[in-house]
Amino acid sequence: MKIYGVDTFTIKDIMAILKDPNHAKLNKEAKQKILKSQKNVQKIVASDRTVYGINTGFGPLCDVKISEAETALLQHNLIISHAVGVGKPIAKDYSRVMIIAKVHALSKGFSGVSLEVIERLILMLEKDIIPVVPEQGSVGASGDLAPLAHLVLPLLGLGKVWQNNEIVETGKALKKHGLKPLQLGPKEGLGLINGTQFILAHAILGLNKFKYLLDLADLTAAVSLEAYRGSASPFKKELHDIRPFDGSRKVASRMRKFLKDSDNLKSHEFCDRVQDPYSMRCVPQVHGASRNAYEHLKNLAQTELNSVTDNPIVLSAEESISGGNFHGQLLALPLDYATLAVAELGNISDRRSYLLLEGKYGLPRLLTESSGLNSGFMIPQYTSAALVTENKTLCFPASADSIPTSLGQEDHVSMGSISGRKFNQVLGNLENILSVELMFGAQGLEFRRPAKCGKFVENAYALIRTKVAKLEEDRLIGEDMLAIADLIRERKFEVN
Repeated sequence: MKIYGVDTFTIKDIMAILKDPNHAKLNKEAKQKILKSQKNVQKIVASDRTVYGINTGFGPLCDVKISEAETALLQHNLIISHAVGVGKPIAKDYSRVMIIAKVHALSKGFSGVSLEVIERLILMLEKDIIPVVPEQGSVGASGDLAPLAHLVLPLLGLGKVWQNNEIVETGKALKKHGLKPLQLGPKEGLGLINGTQFILAHAILGLNKFKYLLDLADLTAAVSLEAYRGSASPFKKELHDIRPFDGSRKVASRMRKFLKDSDNLKSHEFCDRVQDPYSMRCVPQVHGASRNAYEHLKNLAQTELNSVTDNPIVLSAEESISGGNFHGQLLALPLDYATLAVAELGNISDRRSYLLLEGKYGLPRLLTESSGLNSGFMIPQYTSAALVTENKTLCFPASADSIPTSLGQEDHVSMGSISGRKFNQVLGNLENILSVELMFGAQGLEFRRPAKCGKFVENAYALIRTKVAKLEEDRLIGEDMLAIADLIRERKFEVN
């Protein structure tokens, strides 16, 4: 059990809360912090002091004073005016993570958002009333204003929500659960929509997928190496101890584990092949570099998860700070780096697939014994190549761009929301790229029998064969690729 606003949350905790919202709750300490922060805001409103976003307009309208009587309307107008996102809705889990992360940040007691509002957000998670959030519209600087405005529209009884995988009007869902819309108090609208939770949700769910695909990429490389009858010597511990990057050392160790007791590699020990191509030989260095990028993003995302990214920050009834904790640059840069790291896993995978088609070292051309009449596995590599190139185009760093908004008040923005979306697009493409390599690798192993592979490779081969038979002559192998991709998405492969 984790406590919102008190405990340090990890990505693993977020995944547990996704499965069961009761895995996290508010306790007495968290509630006291929330109530104290709300009282601080109420004291500011009652005073004659001018504090941004509490009794002023927003952005370039920060010099417009708002009366105490109008502060509630100010917050309502803020939400409805900022809900201007476009594009397809993000998947429900992204919206869920946004809620979890927002509740955790607000519960730290620096935002002035009421306990009633925070408890309603938690209730929405528990009742599966999940806001529909469009994927486009955030520049990732005053936080993710448009996506977060859509996320909290249901608090006001507005917008749309998911109910049982259907999109319905919020009013209908609230009525079903006997709930009424809330009226926001001073500072609450600003506290709800200032923050990086859209960027963070894409980082967290992307990292969860990235970790599995890193592990699977190592196993996939081992399957290909077995089929290619490559050498295991590039994975020796001594080689990587003298260039001791954490990522490459870990990959080399995993490759040794996957290839242990392989008959195929034993048969290669005394052949006349001097060395393998880089896509086989440099797996630890390439996959290892991607692992280093994963660890970098994971550490920063977990820092962000446990941070307050609101503005202004209310420290006390006497002190509030209008700063820039909402700026997404701290995640935008590592997300772009991680996107490149994912793309490289696909790039080297496609090269290994290509090697298996060349017809060398005992493998038939295109992995079929009756090529000519049959195209064999020629065309799936086209699909892999297309996805690899698409990933390359998605590697342009969104964070390298900035465009002024808010009449120049927000004159440098991170574009981190785009970084997060591209990160997840490239991860989706990688799943399909690895499915091609696994299909080729399993076919290649057919021509190495009766030699046995290492245990993990044999298990991967057996799993593939539960869905995809050996290719004897041309058939709808596109369906085979999709079947293997489904196994990947369902995380059926034993990778550790």
